[in-house]
Amino acid sequence: MSPCATTLLVIAKAPIAGFAKTRLTPPLTPQEAARVAAAALLDTLDAVLRSDVAHRVVAFTGDLAAAERSHELATALSEFVVIPQRGDGFGARLANAHADAARLGAPVLQIGMDTPQIGPEVLTAAANELASGDTALLGPADDGGWWALGLPSAQPARVLADVPMSTDQTGELTRKALQDCGYRVDLLPQFSDVDTFADATRVASESDGRFAKTFLELRDCGLVLR
Repeated sequence: MSPCATTLLVIAKAPIAGFAKTRLTPPLTPQEAARVAAAALLDTLDAVLRSDVAHRVVAFTGDLAAAERSHELATALSEFVVIPQRGDGFGARLANAHADAARLGAPVLQIGMDTPQIGPEVLTAAANELASGDTALLGPADDGGWWALGLPSAQPARVLADVPMSTDQTGELTRKALQDCGYRVDLLPQFSDVDTFADATRVASESDGRFAKTFLELRDCGLVLR
């Protein structure tokens, strides 16, 4: 069977101390938070590689050579089309990444590196749903944001530049902006993304993989030391 005619796009930043997962500090140190971010990104890339899609793209920012687990990440990223993030502000970078990924000629399902618990089954199902029609898809997050955005074409992604990001209204505002563009928006399953220490504790307790192992080891070590 041929792969689903969808592009899976990952928005990622280099897991560098002081640059990634800063809301985990404290109690983690900046380097420990970056190690958690690296593990989450590796799990995410692995899930995408095991998903049944036509194209896999990473929109990347930051110095990979300075990142935690840089060699492992470089090896994983070699399996992707890697493009630079561009634009002022996170919303603009998202919109530009959609436009760049859409040049591969398929609808784009975009995720981040904050949901390492999501496996290829969920991603493949969402990619198939996106490829089957002209409906936009939005994956709501527990904190009011969203973990996934699927668009049949890149044009509506331009509204992201005007949507306030990282608020408890981001998901609903994104949905409304897409509807105002004339799109029907169907919802994907809701998940928790990892922003805070409490988020990381919950997600790690409900999953396995590099992220859960790395975070729980660091958390338990910290508890012993305290």
